[in-house]
Amino acid sequence: MSVKKELTYKDVWDNLSKIDCSDKVEKKMNLSYLSWAWAWGVLMEHYPQASYLFYQGESDVPYVQFPDGTAEVRCRIAIDNLSREMTLSVMDNRNNAIQNPSSRQVNDTKMRCLVKCLAMYGLGHYIYAGEDVPRDADKEEKPVEKMKNVTEIKKPVAKKVEEPVDAIVEEMDSEDDTSVEWARLFCVSFLKLAKLQKTRDEMASYYKSNTKDLTTLKEKYPDQKELLDGELKLIVSNLKEVKDNG
Repeated sequence: MSVKKELTYKDVWDNLSKIDCSDKVEKKMNLSYLSWAWAWGVLMEHYPQASYLFYQGESDVPYVQFPDGTAEVRCRIAIDNLSREMTLSVMDNRNNAIQNPSSRQVNDTKMRCLVKCLAMYGLGHYIYAGEDVPRDADKEEKPVEKMKNVTEIKKPVAKKVEEPVDAIVEEMDSEDDTSVEWARLFCVSFLKLAKLQKTRDEMASYYKSNTKDLTTLKEKYPDQKELLDGELKLIVSNLKEVKDNG
């Protein structure tokens, strides 16, 4: 009797990241929006068991409100034993946070957040990286594999990485260190090394050592920064509070 293989994040990513979403993207105020109805339909075709959940705040409002009156929505998508989370501020057409948002503004943001959460599984991820079409894994070197080879050379024996990620991605041929390619490879390498941290203290030190690049990423590519933060939260949630003394 054969045992059913447990679904992995890599399985889902390899499946969804290759799907071309370009003809389903709308441009508004120089920003790209992927149709949530189409995106969810694609997910159902591949993983009909998937489900989503939006955070329900105080007084049953479907968002989190901050002291200044602005708000953000939070979404989680589960596929079998897998789970991804994403947050998104309720913003106007200039990407400024809105104070005391209307129900329409909140609802629109929820659908955008749903699509961004799907990007965490790979569907339309390349759109947030500023690319027009998904990368062909058969024609281009996989970034994760490339970073694996680099970290094997750079990584100390103790596996604790304290040097900035710039030391890992210094081989990139880019004239502009704030290019889309820089942002993409920075996120890949940052998360690769983040997974090597053993405690939350080590993670905090690692994060601090990359403050400059993280700030640049947030200013130049806020969508990429949000995706990175979402991944980082999952990694941190599995770390120990303090370093073992034994």
